[in-house]
Amino acid sequence: MPDKVLVYSRFPRNELVRFGERYELLNAAGKRPTEMFPAAELGEIRAMITSGGTTLGGEAMDMLPKLGAIICYGTGYEGIDLAAAAKRGIAVGHSPGANAASVADIAVTLMLAATRRLPVADNYVRSGDWITAKPSPMMRPQAGMRGRKVGVYGLGEIGRKIAARVAAFETEVGYFSRSRQDVPYQHFPSLEALTDWCSVLMIAVRAGANTVHAVNADILRRLGSSGIVVNISRGSVIDQKALVAALTDGAIAGAGLDVFAKEPHAPDELTALPNVVLSPHIGGHTLESHVAMQDCVLANLDAFFAGKPLPFEVRGASAAGGSDLGTGSPAAM
Repeated sequence: MPDKVLVYSRFPRNELVRFGERYELLNAAGKRPTEMFPAAELGEIRAMITSGGTTLGGEAMDMLPKLGAIICYGTGYEGIDLAAAAKRGIAVGHSPGANAASVADIAVTLMLAATRRLPVADNYVRSGDWITAKPSPMMRPQAGMRGRKVGVYGLGEIGRKIAARVAAFETEVGYFSRSRQDVPYQHFPSLEALTDWCSVLMIAVRAGANTVHAVNADILRRLGSSGIVVNISRGSVIDQKALVAALTDGAIAGAGLDVFAKEPHAPDELTALPNVVLSPHIGGHTLESHVAMQDCVLANLDAFFAGKPLPFEVRGASAAGGSDLGTGSPAAM
């Protein structure tokens, strides 16, 4: 008989197929497990699969008295109460770096779309305004990428891939991270210093309690009236109200966002703005990324049920917060 695994968060069915081929899945689909399954059945569950952004505290862990492993589908784990898990002897696993290339790609896509105002240009063609040569202030020439200073906030695996990609556009690249790294980019001692220097801010930092609203009104003001901010981390990193104000009053020129404060809700104040490019948290939503993330989930589950350490375990005090950095998947896709 295959081992039973609880699916705690809501996932599209196609993302669970490979897990179901190896394990018996009890899919709570984002609902409280005790509402979906009898206590006796939950009492036998030893491992669960969840999304790192889903809140999972000690109370939820206690629904599963034999729980020994929480496996996050994706890089992030910020929703997991790691202290509660450690107290109960529960290992936490994730999929580090599995979606890094895809998330870096969407970051650069959003950067280019925002700097060149591609949604506005697309509408200019579709609406017929181009044929009639209708004047549009949004179609005025904008600064290109050559010679721009691009700041990367957070130089983990995704941040490094973003930096390498934007460097190819003949830009200057700088970064602010928890530690200085051996990379050919200029290091800045603070986020303030980085934003004083750059005109494009790429947010790739891990989400956690220490990064909530790290990009606030002051940081946006420092970025300047020609500045662009791109966020593929978590919506919590930007003060969304301050962002709307900065975009509305011209404190910055534009933004590219794959994540929002309360997903899947992008506020009307953002969607109504022509200088914002939006995507529905699809940074890691590519075929190869899902295969890589599923490989990590299966490797963690297989090791756990074999009595071995998780190969992709979240460890140490630095795991106080995390972000799936774009591993969300629109349910309709």
